[in-house]
Order: sequence, then structure tokens, then C-alpha cells
Amino acid sequence: MTDSQLTRPSLILRIRDNHNAEAWREFTEIYGPLIHRFACKNGLQDADAADLVQDVLCSVAGAIGRLNYDRQLGKFRGWLLTVAHSKLCNQLTQRKRQPQGSGDSALCETLQNAPASSEEEASWDEEYERRLFEWAAERIRTSFQETTWQAFWQTAVDGLDVKDVAEKLGLSVGAVYIAKSRVLSRLKEQIQEIDDR
Repeated sequence: MTDSQLTRPSLILRIRDNHNAEAWREFTEIYGPLIHRFACKNGLQDADAADLVQDVLCSVAGAIGRLNYDRQLGKFRGWLLTVAHSKLCNQLTQRKRQPQGSGDSALCETLQNAPASSEEEASWDEEYERRLFEWAAERIRTSFQETTWQAFWQTAVDGLDVKDVAEKLGLSVGAVYIAKSRVLSRLKEQIQEIDDR
């Protein structure tokens, strides 16, 4: 397991303080959408997925003070996936007990009988990486001029040719490379505040 696969312990330590609003805001900005996407991928509608997010975050808040995070035992994200998976199963079991015509009994039984699969873990990790990038990009975008941001975005994210982007933005090829490098560097710094890389 590499350091890039581990949630930075400082955020975990900071959320142990239930009064640290900034840490909890960062935590929910990163993990809330991740949990929501997980719920939707597993058949929940938007409102039910939002309920699952709240349920998981409440469980984290209740358990984080007792959690002895040890990198050698696994990723924090793995533990969080286990919590989300368990809460999803509980939510689907509750639905099963209540009469409704949603047709989710087979899904519920499948989820109840199997822990999170390695495929589900890989998907979870991929979604986490995507969400972490989105979060970091949102936070740093305003610290760059729009042309710098566009030079980065169009080359690094959209995959456009550097020469084409330079021409489109009225920049030199070297300026596009410099812009891309500056934004990438700042993105890495922002991500390192939350996730070891």
C-alpha cells in the first residue's frame, strides 16, 4: 500500500474534535459526494442517497473518537466503505420490512450476503480520487487568472494539444506549459493537505 492510497491522518485527527467546523466541512465536502455516488450506484434514489450520506457521517462522528487509525492496518477509505456498505444494507433491509413496490429485495439480499467486493473497493477508490481532484480544483481555481486556468484545464483535463490551446488563448507554448505546471503544483499542495501523495 502506498502513501497515495491513504487519507492524511491530520484530517482524521482534526475531525475527532466535533467542534472543529472547518475540519468537518472539509471532510463532508470530500466524502459526502463520494458516499452519495456510492449510494446511487447501488440503486438508491437521490433523497435516499442523501439520507445514507447523513447516516454514514453520523456514524463517523460517533465512532471517530474511538477509531485508532493505523496506516498499516489499511486505508481509512476502506473503513469508510465498510461503514457505507453496512448502512446501505441496513437501509435496504428496513425498506424490505416495509411494504413497497420498489423491487429491491434481490439487491438487498445480494448486498446483505456479501461484503464490499474488490471491484466495489476499486470503484470507491476511483470515485474518491475523482472527488478529491474536484474538491481541490474548486478550492484553488479562483487563485489563478482565467487564461492560466484554461491553459491547465484544456491541456491536462480535456487533453487538447498544447499548440492548439496556446493559439486559442493567445499564449506562447511555453506559457501554456508554465500555466499547466503552476496549477498542477498548487493542486498537489491542496491535495496533500488532505491526502498523502
